[in-house]
Amino acid sequence: MVLLNWFADRPTLPSVSIVPARYRDAALFGLLAVLFGGSFVAIKTGLRELPPVLFASLRFDLAAIALLGYVVATRHPSAWLPRTSGDLLWIGTAASLLVALNSGLLFVGQGATTPASASVMYGLNPVLAPVFAWWLLGDRLSRVGALGIGVALAGVVLIVQPSPSMFTDASAVGQALVLGAAASGALGSVLLQRVDERMATLPLTAWGMAAGALLLHLGSLALGESPASVLDIGTATVASLLAVAIPSTALAYVIYFGLIDRVGPVRANLVAYATPIVAALLGWLLLGSAVSAWTVGGFLVVLAGFVLIERETLRTELRRIRSGNRESDDAPTAAPPCDD
Repeated sequence: MVLLNWFADRPTLPSVSIVPARYRDAALFGLLAVLFGGSFVAIKTGLRELPPVLFASLRFDLAAIALLGYVVATRHPSAWLPRTSGDLLWIGTAASLLVALNSGLLFVGQGATTPASASVMYGLNPVLAPVFAWWLLGDRLSRVGALGIGVALAGVVLIVQPSPSMFTDASAVGQALVLGAAASGALGSVLLQRVDERMATLPLTAWGMAAGALLLHLGSLALGESPASVLDIGTATVASLLAVAIPSTALAYVIYFGLIDRVGPVRANLVAYATPIVAALLGWLLLGSAVSAWTVGGFLVVLAGFVLIERETLRTELRRIRSGNRESDDAPTAAPPCDD
């Protein structure tokens, strides 16, 4: 469980780690894409027997219980009880925008439109995040960075291959709801950067999930969803709910909020571009789904977009590797043993 703290907070890294410190966030970004992308099949299974907002509520119920249980068992109350207005503001922002609105609108919207068009609409999340960051934080994205975001979005479109029929009036409401989910996620992640919280990411995430789950339950009741439907679910739905709640919510959101804190909302939200790729690859590996040439081409285009966005980081790493190789070549070699 030490790794859970490593995923979320900013402690001194373990002295022995399979991932060098400078690669930590890149590795966590990849893991986050796998966790989010792998949840698609489980969510689809669960929605067969559970109404959407109730499903989202139960998802965060279980995730909040798991995280709160962990922090209560491993930390002193002074470390996990909110004590400042900044802590409460962080929890309220995460609960309302990143849990309740984001998940609620996304789950309802997915039920009213096709997965392909929903993926494209939610892919606007990384496009909206820089707009909110410029408006609220004064952070300007470079022209090359903006180009990279646009290229990555084009790659997602290639993977999904939406057709005009996917954007008809019949599914317009669903697409609008998914766009609202993307906007709330982007806005919430940017607003968290303006909050002066004192607590660590892990307990903050736990409380944000608990408060967000409560808001989702209220929304479920307002929509007329019956809580009694939980009593009729089968083992497949229970398994899907657990799969979504623990790895793809409890662990994934801890990583996500930690990345927002360390690398910023614009870069953290780029996971929305990597998720469809992971979902397609997992569908191929686990379900035997076909991977078309368009999917491969889209993957390469998304990769090109990431290279444009992270070009300075890649240049720095290449210089480090080259300088390391030169130092290795210039280092004196040990003298051969003498023959007596």
